Parts: sequence; structure tokens; C-alpha cells
Amino acid sequence: MLKAENVRKVFGSTVVLDGVNLSVQPGEVVSILGSSGSGKSTLIRCINGLEKLDGGRITVDEFDVSKPRELAEARKRSGTVFQLFNLYPHMTALQNITLAPIQVLQQPKAEAERKARALLAQVGLGDRGDAYPAQLSGGQRQRVGICRALAMEPRYLLLDEVTSALDPEMTADVLGILADLARGGTTMVFVTHEIEFARQISNRIVFLDKGKLVVDLPTAAFFSAKGGMAVPRIAQFLSKMRKD
Repeated sequence: MLKAENVRKVFGSTVVLDGVNLSVQPGEVVSILGSSGSGKSTLIRCINGLEKLDGGRITVDEFDVSKPRELAEARKRSGTVFQLFNLYPHMTALQNITLAPIQVLQQPKAEAERKARALLAQVGLGDRGDAYPAQLSGGQRQRVGICRALAMEPRYLLLDEVTSALDPEMTADVLGILADLARGGTTMVFVTHEIEFARQISNRIVFLDKGKLVVDLPTAAFFSAKGGMAVPRIAQFLSKMRKD
């Protein structure tokens, strides 16, 4: 499983994550909700080792991300899709997707390209493999980012506000792909402001506020009057999000 134990992260004098505990089993979709600055994206960056912990422990299938020798193995098991795409601008979509499988997994180039083209076709970009990021729309770039993560055949897919830079139509396209992945059994940790989508695809909802994990509940319980909605901070958050 993916497991965070008493995770603490501090930037200067600001405590961004304060004793966060979270576990994700294979096959689960866990959505992380909370206002801006609550620590959601930082948690994702800690899970994939982009931020060093100031306390606690994170393991991905028992590999400790804080230990350099184990981080590489942990990263082989988790793929990350970022909110701002992070594609290499000088590489085609196909090259962006095949780079890590060839260099990290040591896949033969022909095999990596075959799998990459199949992934592009799966997300409706079968004819865009030779296009550079600047030739793609925002939604298309995000779909390439999803393909790049999936090309590593990860056990866990980490998604950090992947629709925040997209317009509504592009957002719908990307969310449709993620819904298909969820139905197919892909394990996902999904940081999002897409409340209704989180309700539809998640097994559990986690709510962070000021770096603390407030609740970790099954989805139906989170949205129930006696569950998450009984917590004033969560009721306030959901009310505001629905008005927005």
C-alpha cells in the first residue's frame, strides 16, 4: 500500500503538513479536498519525493521515499500528473511519454513507442504523437501528461489539480479519461477542487485544513449530514465551493 505516517512539512515558520496519516490500498480512488494552502499539493510532492519530510514517514509498497536508495523504487510504483503539465517542450508527445520507460525501465525503444501510441489512442490523441507541446491545446497536453505517467505502469497514480489550468470543455475531457481509469481499477490519489467529480469516482474523501487531516471518510459518509457535513469547517467549504 501507499502509506503516510505522522507526516510533517515546514516551510520557514509555516507548518504546511502537521501529523498527516493516510493509507491507500491498491484499487482505491482517494480524493483530497481542502482550500488553497491546506497542504494538498505539498502532500503529493512529499509522496513522490519532490519535497523532503521534516517529520514522519512515507512508504510506497514498503519503500521509504526519504531514503535515496529506496526513492527510485518508490517512484517506479507511482506516477504523477501535475497541474501545469511539465512536458519537455523540445520533445514530441511520443518522446515525452517514452523517455522514462526507456531510461528508467530499460524498455526497448520499439516497445516503449508501441505502448505510448496505444496510450495516446486511448485518450483520443492517436494522431498527435509527433506533435510538440506548443502545437497542442491545454487539454491535449494534460492528456499527454496522463499518458506519460501511465507509461511507467505505476501501481499508484498521483494527480495534482490536473484540471486547474483548463477551460470547462477541456476539463470535461480530462475528467472523462480519469473516470475511465477509475472504472478500470487504477489506484488514484486525486487532489482536486472538482467536488462533484470526486463524489462520483472516489472510494474515500480526505479533507485537509491548515495542514491537518480533518477527516478521512468513505465518500457517502463524507457528504452525509451526520458525517463530513457535521464538521463545521467542511460544511463551510462545501457551501462555498458549490456557490462558486
